[in-house]
Amino acid sequence: MGSGETRGRSSGSETRAWPARAAHHTRHARGAAVLAFTFPGQGSQRPGMGRPWVDHPSWEVVGDASEAAGRDIAALLLEAESDELTATRNAQLATFALSLVALDAIERLGLAPSACAGHSLGEYTALVAAGALGFEDGARLVTERGDAMQGAADEHPGTMAAFLGISDADAEAACQRAESDVWLANYNAPGQVVVAGTAEGVAAAAEVAKTLGARKVMPIQVGGAFHTPLMATARHRLRKALGTATFTDPEIPVTANVDARPHATAEEWPGLLSAQLCSPVRWHQTLHGLSESGVTSFVEVGPGGVLSALARRSVSGALAVSVSKPDDLDVLVETLAGEGPLHSYAAAHQGEHLYTSERLVVSQAAGVFQPRRGLQERVEVGDVVGTVGSDEVRSPFSGSLQGFLAIAGQRVLTGQPVAWLRAAPAP
Repeated sequence: MGSGETRGRSSGSETRAWPARAAHHTRHARGAAVLAFTFPGQGSQRPGMGRPWVDHPSWEVVGDASEAAGRDIAALLLEAESDELTATRNAQLATFALSLVALDAIERLGLAPSACAGHSLGEYTALVAAGALGFEDGARLVTERGDAMQGAADEHPGTMAAFLGISDADAEAACQRAESDVWLANYNAPGQVVVAGTAEGVAAAAEVAKTLGARKVMPIQVGGAFHTPLMATARHRLRKALGTATFTDPEIPVTANVDARPHATAEEWPGLLSAQLCSPVRWHQTLHGLSESGVTSFVEVGPGGVLSALARRSVSGALAVSVSKPDDLDVLVETLAGEGPLHSYAAAHQGEHLYTSERLVVSQAAGVFQPRRGLQERVEVGDVVGTVGSDEVRSPFSGSLQGFLAIAGQRVLTGQPVAWLRAAPAP
C-alpha cells in the first residue's frame, strides 16, 4: 500500500476496501511511462494456482472473498482439478479472488496504477481495484455472474473458436456470411479474434474465414457462447443483481469492454457490465486507447499471462509484466525501475494461455521462423519448438502439439504465436 492509505481487514464488523488512490498514480522511474493494471478473465485459471501464495500475507484476501461469496474459494485455488475448475461458476470466482490476492501483494509494495482495465470477468476486478465497486459487492456479483452464465450456456449450448491471421473486418464478414448464429466475441490483438455461437454457426464461420485468409482456426474447449446474444438470459439475471450493488465514481480511469472507452461515473457501470455479457470484448481497442492516453507499462494482475503477451503484441515498445505468483513481484519492481532482466523474463514466458486448455508459444524476437524438425507430438516445458534467426523458441508449457502457426521461412514479429499446444488435463 502507498503511504497514507489504510486497508480494512475482515474481522468482526470490519470490511475490506480498496480505497481511493488518485494521489498514488505510479510512473515509471524514468519519469515518462504511465502504469496500467490489467485483469484477466475466465480461461486464465489453472489447477493449484493458489499454492504459491499460501504463505504470503496477501493470502488473507481468499478468506475475505470466501466469506463474501459464500463459497470455499481456497478449495478451488488449491484442490480443484481441471474439470471442476473449468466450470464457469468456479473459474470466474477463482480468477477474481486470485487477481485480488496479486493486487493486494502489489499494493503492499507501494505501487498503484494510473488506469485499469479488465478482460471480460476481469472488468469486475478492475472496478474493485479502482474503488468503484466494493470488495463484497464484487465477490457477490462475480458469483451471480458465473452462475447466470452457466445457466445460459446450459439453456443455449454454444462454443467458441479463435481465428488467427485474419483482419477484424474479414472475421466480421465470416460471421455474417455464415448465415447462422455466430458473432465476434473477442477482439484480442491484431490478427487474433475469437468468435462464438452455436456449434453449427462457429463451424460455418470457420470455413468462410479460411477462404478469407485465416492462417489457423483453433476450437476452444468451453461450454458456452460468451459475449453473444445467446447470453441474454444471463444478462437479465445479472441486471437484477447489479441493481442491488453500490457503485461509486472510480478514483482512476477504468476502460470498458463494450466500447473501449474510459468511464468515470458510477451511474454508467451497471449498464456497461450488463451489456458486456452480450457484446464483444474490444481488448485490442482498449490497449490502443490506453496507449494513446500515455500508458506504456502494463501489469497483468492475476493468473495466466495472456494479457501481458497481448500488450506486447498490440502496443509497440510497451513494458508488460504478469504477476501471477509471489516470485513475479521482484521482476515487477526491477522492470519498472528500469533494472530488470526483461529479456530473461520474457524468455521464460514465451506463451499465452488461450482459455483453459489451449496454449500458444510465441516468439520473443522478430525474424525468420524455422520450425524444429522431428519435434515429437508431446512437448515438455523447455523444449525447443523452433528458431527465429539465431534465437531458440522454447515452450513454457507441456502439452500435445496441435500444429505450427508460422511456416518455415516466414518472417514473424516479436510476440507472434508460432506453435499451438493443448495442455493435458490435470492428474
